[in-house]
Amino acid sequence: MRCYRLLVAVLLQCCAVLLLAVPALAAPNHIAAELVAETTGMPGETITLAIAMRPEEGWHGYWQNPGDAGLGMTLKWSVPYGTRPGEMRYPVPTTLLVAGLMNHVYKGDYAVLVPLGLPVDGKPGTVLPIAVEAQWLACTDQVCVPERARLQTSVVLGPRGAPDLRFDAWRARLPAPLGAEARFEVAGDRIRIGIPLPERVPLAEPHFFAAEDRVVAYAAPQGFARQGDLLVVTLDRARMAAGQPQRLTGVLRLNAAGDGLQIEAKPGAVPVGGEPLAAASAPPAQSLPLLLLAALAGGLLLNIMPCVFPILSLKALSLARAGESEAQARAEGIAYAAGVMVACAALGGLLLVLRAAGEEVGWAFQLQEPGVVAVLLLLAVAITANLLGLFEFAVPGFAREGSPQGAFATGLLAAFVATPCTGPFMAAAMGAALLLPPLLALALFLALGLGIALPFLAVAFVPPLRRRLPKPGPWMVRFRHWLAVPMGLTAIALVWLASRLGGTAFALAAAGLGFGLVAALAVAGRRQRRGQSATTPMLAGLAAIALAGVILLPRTVAAPAAAGVGILPATPFSEAALAEARAQGKPVFAWFTADWCLTCKVNEEVAIERPEVRDAFAGAGVVVLRGDWTRRDPAITRYLTAQGAAGVPLYVWYPAGSGAPRQLPQVLTPDSLVALVAARTP
Repeated sequence: MRCYRLLVAVLLQCCAVLLLAVPALAAPNHIAAELVAETTGMPGETITLAIAMRPEEGWHGYWQNPGDAGLGMTLKWSVPYGTRPGEMRYPVPTTLLVAGLMNHVYKGDYAVLVPLGLPVDGKPGTVLPIAVEAQWLACTDQVCVPERARLQTSVVLGPRGAPDLRFDAWRARLPAPLGAEARFEVAGDRIRIGIPLPERVPLAEPHFFAAEDRVVAYAAPQGFARQGDLLVVTLDRARMAAGQPQRLTGVLRLNAAGDGLQIEAKPGAVPVGGEPLAAASAPPAQSLPLLLLAALAGGLLLNIMPCVFPILSLKALSLARAGESEAQARAEGIAYAAGVMVACAALGGLLLVLRAAGEEVGWAFQLQEPGVVAVLLLLAVAITANLLGLFEFAVPGFAREGSPQGAFATGLLAAFVATPCTGPFMAAAMGAALLLPPLLALALFLALGLGIALPFLAVAFVPPLRRRLPKPGPWMVRFRHWLAVPMGLTAIALVWLASRLGGTAFALAAAGLGFGLVAALAVAGRRQRRGQSATTPMLAGLAAIALAGVILLPRTVAAPAAAGVGILPATPFSEAALAEARAQGKPVFAWFTADWCLTCKVNEEVAIERPEVRDAFAGAGVVVLRGDWTRRDPAITRYLTAQGAAGVPLYVWYPAGSGAPRQLPQVLTPDSLVALVAARTP
């Protein structure tokens, strides 16, 4: 049975086609918000409101200028006539450097203060309803989710009452006004700011946060120098800065405690030199070029990983045809690369859109939906019938005579097979892509696609490599028929996966639709061989099958049966189970898998589900938590993204006591797992 499961997992890699995912219900906000009025006020007076923000552990919000990535808060007020909300006042932010991008964030509780002018002609005793539609961005270091809330409070017109004491602490975090005029000067690709600041004011890890967008390079090192009572700040200009700024405002953070000054600078002469000071040290982070190289290398390695092996047979026919002429080889190589990169960009773009909409999805999300697997099953059945010669595609297909269109289609299929896997180098790049701005994230997905396409491009553009390929001939027809065997087994494997996702009745219904599709394609093929048009019967058959699927399949979806017990006893993963085991001081092996993930199944077969691992873990009292990501699970998705992982497999080892966890390699061996507890074994 274990070997059958492994074979099924191998075959499933042939069918990872991108299709529309079924949305999940939106999750609650990760940053709770509350609208608070400090006190009452007489008509015509100004009081202060606060939008109190409470991020969950590991989440953060953004300053008014979020930096290289992120989004500040936007407000849409609903207030009585004559009531005047003012400008938002933010506390001093902190810096967060991710993938070479500098962000201006708040990692703990914070409040944005807003002055509120009360109506001049209001009557004492009137209760003013105050409401605001607030939108903001909530992020971890790996994922961002746009959030919103309608916040409400009320203000009574009357003598000032006792103020809310929380406002004292919130005001203490606001930057203080400088009380003097600062000057700034643009010198080439640098901006120098002269800030009047008494020499006795201590500075520790200072940082200047520019309020204007895209004026300074946020992630570039900042220089600070003292000239008596003048502090000179040197900043790099943004690469895409437009023209000369007429004013420069922002916040000067004085120390790590969060004390700061509000700065408003006008153009003017700023002296050079002075006694240099140490700027805030930036945490180490991978640069964007390194992430692009990691994505490229990850895509390249996917060509030799077992999860991509089934598609190599389909590539072989295209490579053999490429030997017909140099021009055709290059045209097919470019078309194939375009297909791969379009597929990766489309999958990555849809993933980013779903996450931006609040969905808890990750890499290979399309294989977690029963309906998607049913469509993949029908696709596998159609390809099998085509390879057997039961019918012919109306356009160049995967194994017909060479053409750029056929190469493009083969590239699409190759990318869809490869992308559900996460290999070496790829994990960090895909995890960063979930946090970066959309254009930079798409650049990583395109780099991944280019890596997958590189071997085919090399053969297409390097004649000595092409000359080593077998010459076209009758063997290609026989080879095409043999390819129907793995594709047919793939269809059988998809029936099994459908049962794991939607239950037995769902799998049987999907298989029945597959038999109906074969019958419709056989009728179309018979007409093709007679020289008659097969378009009308084929379209009619496909429409009937599609209608039957829409009506029948949703009615048969049910919870699948629980997975069988393996050699290594495991408890289903949950944050509560992990916290309980950690509180008891026990070592924990957290293991995340999916039925459609080949690398997962290979590791389970050769490394995890082994008697020696079971005995070693039992002797050391290891708690094994297994996260099954076959179907969408928001809790597991949140854990994966918190670990910087875009998908499975993921293996995390928590040592006994309070030791820091560490991620294990994605390719395991029994010895590597036994070694985790060897030191604890007497």
